[in-house]
Amino acid sequence: MTRLYIERAIDELRRGRAIIIDDKLAVMPVDFLTDDSLDDFEKHIGVKADMLVSGRRATALKLDNKAVAAGAYAVRIARTSWQDVPALISIADPVHDLDTPLKGPFKLAALEDLEGAASAAIALMKQAALLPAALMGVCTHVPPDWTTVNSTDIEDYPHASAAHLKIVAKAKVPLAGAQSCQLVAFRAGSGSLEHLAIIIGDPVRQTPVLTRLHSECFTGDLLGSLKCDCGTQLQGAIATMSSHGSGVLLYLAQEGRGIGLINKLRAYGLQDQGFDTVDANWRLGFETDERVFAPAAQMLKQLGFESVRLLTNNPDKVTSLEALGITVTERVGHSFPSNPHNSHYLITKKNRTGHTF
Repeated sequence: MTRLYIERAIDELRRGRAIIIDDKLAVMPVDFLTDDSLDDFEKHIGVKADMLVSGRRATALKLDNKAVAAGAYAVRIARTSWQDVPALISIADPVHDLDTPLKGPFKLAALEDLEGAASAAIALMKQAALLPAALMGVCTHVPPDWTTVNSTDIEDYPHASAAHLKIVAKAKVPLAGAQSCQLVAFRAGSGSLEHLAIIIGDPVRQTPVLTRLHSECFTGDLLGSLKCDCGTQLQGAIATMSSHGSGVLLYLAQEGRGIGLINKLRAYGLQDQGFDTVDANWRLGFETDERVFAPAAQMLKQLGFESVRLLTNNPDKVTSLEALGITVTERVGHSFPSNPHNSHYLITKKNRTGHTF
């Protein structure tokens, strides 16, 4: 039941509504902020709301604070008179940072005993695929229609959700690059994201199976975007497995390395301003890669695979799978020629995220 409460909280946040963490910290996402919603939030908490941002976003805003310098996950900004709704949104969303580089002055406030709840709030905003920023306040009286969750449960949710993945549907779907193919759909529970396994041929369970972990990419996989190499990697993996005779491609609901489609488009906008893919994520308040590969490990185990030959250029995927109990007997290179639109992106992956090409 705990997992379902977290999923309900995520749903509430994606509707722009407030939730309570650890029976005291009230938070509301900045993504949907309006004058009316701010007034209603402050009416319920009974005080002027402060701002909560991730440590990465605080660094991008050049906030000078011991907690920021120490790499704090969440930072509290005491709200001052100049911070109306447009200003609050601009603090959270970096799209106009270059237009208005001199934000402030900022007054920071200590989180004290709220530090765990505040970090959980930022984590939950990320899990809801929202900007990692929120309005916050201590709530002494919890409104009956506000969802209440525990910070420890929020921290455990990605792995707890993966542990509850179950196969809910199977179907033979011949693909242009692999006619002998079966799709297997996994779901963890009400409201959770679905992941897909694309099983090509009839792979033997007793030997390491050729495997690809592919995070969904709407722009690259479906639209054929040239800004990344995702679509080419997807079709290339299917072709490689088909020529090999068999393989398993896990199509994971982890758009934009786990930040979601809207935030990925925000990151693209920052890249248009001259930031690379890593710095764009940081300015938004995210880490370089927000993905958790526990769903992939769970899917492989349920399909009967304990060891893999991993088709990837990302050593972190090898490390993550092995830590989750899947033996990686070989990392199989998986790279394709660049184009004028993604060459800088691929260079950044090599130089800053450890990809091997």
